[in-house]
Amino acid sequence: MSRPPLRVVIADDERMVRTALRVILDAEAGLEVVGEAATGAEAVSLVRSLAPDVVLMDVRMPEIDGIRATEQILATMPDPPRIVVVTTFENDDYVYDALRAGASGFLLKRADPDELIGAVRLVARGDSLLFPAAVRSLAAAHAAAAPPAPPAWAARLTDREADVLRLMATGLSNHEMSEHLGVGPQTVKTHVAAVLAKTGSRDRTQAVIAAYEGGFLMKRT
Repeated sequence: MSRPPLRVVIADDERMVRTALRVILDAEAGLEVVGEAATGAEAVSLVRSLAPDVVLMDVRMPEIDGIRATEQILATMPDPPRIVVVTTFENDDYVYDALRAGASGFLLKRADPDELIGAVRLVARGDSLLFPAAVRSLAAAHAAAAPPAPPAWAARLTDREADVLRLMATGLSNHEMSEHLGVGPQTVKTHVAAVLAKTGSRDRTQAVIAAYEGGFLMKRT
C-alpha cells in the first residue's frame, strides 16, 4: 500500500513565486500542494484548516509576517506542521527570528528544484534544515549585541550528549553522526532526544539556536 503524499502549503505574497514552487512540487511524486496563501494571516487560517505536513513560509508578507505566522501556527495547533522559511537572503535577521520562533530551517529562493524537494522531504521526516555557517553568523551577531548567560541546561548534558549537540550544529544527520561517533543509529537517536529534552527544544533547529544563544557553541564550532 502506497503512502499518502506529503501535503504542502505555500505562503508567499508574490504570485509568481507561489506558482513556481507549486509547479516544482506538484510535478514530484509523493508531494501535493494543497493550498496557497498571499499573507501571513491567510497562511495561519489556511494551515489550521488544511493541516498540511509542511509549510513553505516567506518571512516578509502583509498583515502579519512569516515570523508571527509561524508563532501562531505552532502555538495553536496540537500537531503543527513543519515550517520552512523561504528567503532571498540567508543573513536576514528575519531568518534568525523565524528559526527562534520555531521554523525547522530555511531555504533560499534561488535554490534549485532538487534542493526544494529535498528540503520538504527532510523536514517532513522530522529532521532540520540548517546551514551551519549562516546560522553561526546570525547567532554571533545576536550574541555580540547581547552577550549570553551560560545556559543552566549545559551542566545537565553528558559528554556524549554535548558532542551530539555540537555535531547537530554542523548539520550532520543522525546517520552521519552515527558513523562519526562509531555508535549505532538508535544510540544517536536516543542522545538527540535527550538533548532536545534538556534544552527544552521542539526540534534540532531549536536546540542549535539555544546552544548558540547560550554561548555553548560560540567557541567550539
